[in-house]
Amino acid sequence: MISGSSWYTSDAAFDWLYPARIQKLSKQHWTPMEVAKRAAGFLATGEGTKVLDIGSGVGKFCLIGGYHFPETTFYGVEQRKELYHFARAAKDLTEAKNVEFINANFTQIDFEDFDHFYFYNSFFENLVADGQIDQQMEYSTSLYNYYSRYMLNALDSKPSGTRLVTFHSLEDEIPPSYQLVDATVDFLLKMWVKR
Repeated sequence: MISGSSWYTSDAAFDWLYPARIQKLSKQHWTPMEVAKRAAGFLATGEGTKVLDIGSGVGKFCLIGGYHFPETTFYGVEQRKELYHFARAAKDLTEAKNVEFINANFTQIDFEDFDHFYFYNSFFENLVADGQIDQQMEYSTSLYNYYSRYMLNALDSKPSGTRLVTFHSLEDEIPPSYQLVDATVDFLLKMWVKR
């Protein structure tokens, strides 16, 4: 049994927080540890900062961010009840104090309650024929477009200085008011600030 900081030594160690079926989804659907650390570092701007992970899955980004940046509170919103429960169980196992999970569709969340945002393209499942996490959800191009527009408008209403990190995004959800300020060499991870 792994305990304490040992969960945070590698992606493989972290995956042991979850059942085998969920571990198998890790490479395709959960944020890699190094990406999570870098993204959380950009979003954790000081004491009392609130970061929202949109489509948080089993909570990996939030838990890693919370571990490395204890002065920031990381919130994850996930519509799948099963994944939300796995995230809550992982939070309990890791005894994370500055991490919260919300079981809801992100359109039910008030963006005004949060300072900065993380987005690992959780809408993309609507555009592919296979590779979804499960078949419990409705998938469609129109749903992808609706979610992207909704997120774009919600982000656009945020004040200047709001930070956003995207990973594997098609950028349909990013308002023109956000400026790219940093990116990884492969341009999969991008950091944005609202002008």
